[in-house]
Amino acid sequence: MDAREFRQLGHHIVDLLSEYFEHIEEKPVFPDVEPQLLTELFAEPLPQAPSPAEKVLAELEEKLLPYCTHVGHPGYMGLITPSPTPVGVIADFLCSALNQNIGAYTIGPAAVAMERRTVRWLTDLVGYGQEAGGNLTSGGMMANFIGLKLARDWASRDRAQQDGLQERWAVYASEERHVSVDKAVDAIGLGRTALRALPTDSEFRVRLDALESAIAEDRRRGVRPMCIVGIFGTTNTGAVDPIRELRIIADREGMWLHADAAYGGGMLLSNESPMCNRGLELADSITIDPHKWFYAPLDAGAVLVKDERRLTASFGMKPSYLADELDHARERYQYYVHGFEQSRRFRGLKVWMSFKRYGARQIGEWIDNNVRQARHLYSMVVSHPAFEAASKPPMSAICIRYRGANLDGERSKQLHAHVVRRIEQSGKFWISTTELKGKTWFRINPVNFRTRIEHMEQLLRLLEKECRSCLQTARFATDESPATGTSQG
Repeated sequence: MDAREFRQLGHHIVDLLSEYFEHIEEKPVFPDVEPQLLTELFAEPLPQAPSPAEKVLAELEEKLLPYCTHVGHPGYMGLITPSPTPVGVIADFLCSALNQNIGAYTIGPAAVAMERRTVRWLTDLVGYGQEAGGNLTSGGMMANFIGLKLARDWASRDRAQQDGLQERWAVYASEERHVSVDKAVDAIGLGRTALRALPTDSEFRVRLDALESAIAEDRRRGVRPMCIVGIFGTTNTGAVDPIRELRIIADREGMWLHADAAYGGGMLLSNESPMCNRGLELADSITIDPHKWFYAPLDAGAVLVKDERRLTASFGMKPSYLADELDHARERYQYYVHGFEQSRRFRGLKVWMSFKRYGARQIGEWIDNNVRQARHLYSMVVSHPAFEAASKPPMSAICIRYRGANLDGERSKQLHAHVVRRIEQSGKFWISTTELKGKTWFRINPVNFRTRIEHMEQLLRLLEKECRSCLQTARFATDESPATGTSQG
């Protein structure tokens, strides 16, 4: 492909995406298509001969675009995958063209410098000092893994890297933790039974009395407490654990404190309720995901560490084919000794460009809009006879449930799942269900700068309509009025 063809192809893609974003609200949020059809669309052997670029693009427009989940649609309120900023999309295009490998300085010197500055912006944002460091990861899963490996190595006085685990250890996190914590406990060699899942209070924050009891019981059994994972914005409800109190317990017990702010870290940019006084800076390590509530394209997670030297202590291994030694003057910074990955994408570019183009205040305004939308939905729900809310949303995540019929737990679960499927088929919204305190809830999370207040009003009306419609079927029929019954599910 010569420069002329590349230019034509690039213009075509830009025109295609401009049209896509301009009319995204007219598209169904989720494609109502059977998975088997999608499998058949791409059922072909490995191509042996080249095809014209125009033909490849035409196939893309026919087979890919119509069947995407349109996360940029204002009605997408499910998993925390926001609409990417347009400048972030352009950044990823540029990133792929330059193909800088951030793992080593010699494969991307300017990219390394830019990424280090981006990490510094994040460490400043959470309240860390100049000794802090970190790196951008594929997401919260990898960031939590690195955070817990740092905890393991620190707790073992850096012996675990060489000798493995010689003792039984325990990690403590609330029942509302992200599943990545479970996977990380497994991956660092502790085994999943080493994780203590702690109950939460009525606002879904970890209960300190349960934590204290679990630690005492482990010490009695000869198990060493290793790490507390505090959640700064739970996936279901946006709850924030009491980080300051967790720090006190961690210090008293000689434990590492890791904070999972993958979702909630976005609140640090809020202009109205920035949550800068919740003690996040007291954690030894922090997970934060720009590709969640900073509206950056996938993938762009981050792990931040109060003392950057802990990264080198855990990951400072040097292969013979990389001639550069670690420069302690930090002039030739080597990311491969500061994290698990060696070859990796230039993730910092999309975050750097988004901050430069929009500024922290504009991104914070989008975040505040999403919080207002969730709280508007909450205010409608608490005055609605047929719905209830799990808690008042501190962030953008809110869980509500239909209580307009006397359904037992299993039938309530079926009702909520059935309604979510009907909502999906409507093409207007995409939400999910979840379980809280033994009950099934609709889980709704607007993390999109295109979403407006009226979308929340439309969603609640549609939910009520579909719930009532389902109750009229034989499967869910009851003798109670849909508007007055209570549910035990």
